[in-house]
Amino acid sequence: MTIHTILGGKVRVYKRDNSQYWYCAARFKGRNIKISTKEDSLARAKDYAEDWYLGMRGKQVNGELKPKEKTFGHAAAKFIEEYEVLTEGTRSPKWVQGHKDRLRLHLLPFLGDKGLSRINAGTLMDYRVHRKQTSPNGKPPAHNTVHNEIVTLRQVLKTGLRHGWMPYLPDLSMPYGTTTKVTTRAWFSHAEYKQLYETTRRR
Repeated sequence: MTIHTILGGKVRVYKRDNSQYWYCAARFKGRNIKISTKEDSLARAKDYAEDWYLGMRGKQVNGELKPKEKTFGHAAAKFIEEYEVLTEGTRSPKWVQGHKDRLRLHLLPFLGDKGLSRINAGTLMDYRVHRKQTSPNGKPPAHNTVHNEIVTLRQVLKTGLRHGWMPYLPDLSMPYGTTTKVTTRAWFSHAEYKQLYETTRRR
């Protein structure tokens, strides 16, 4: 990789060995932001990089450039770290492993790279639909399975909230009134019904 610096070392202009174009990078609010200049000439790439940097500085001064936020994956790692220590002896190893498995198998592949502030009620609905539609055996997961995943998800989001990584806890409730268990109301037998109306008549 070939690297040059401009503006007193504030901006790096570089080209990867397998790339046609030059890239530029600089740090803003703790973030290392990089972008392709779309230029194959070093001179033109430096001009582009200088304009880009000054534009980014303007956004930073105007408050338009936000610091990089924590992701769901970061909060999940923190949750597991805290949960294992703080619940030692009060939660079974199997229950703790259940949280880890739900994160590894389902939640992190879907939400791991997403910033915490971008997770809202709509995101959670997308997750529920995703789980119903992508079951490996073609059979949707049981209601209790998804419920336990949402419990784990809630714990991760609460961890993010406690550490100040997100502004509020989104609504995790189901938006549509669905029954999770269908039961049939039993009929009285003839003898039971006779006993009922005779007792009612006496009273």
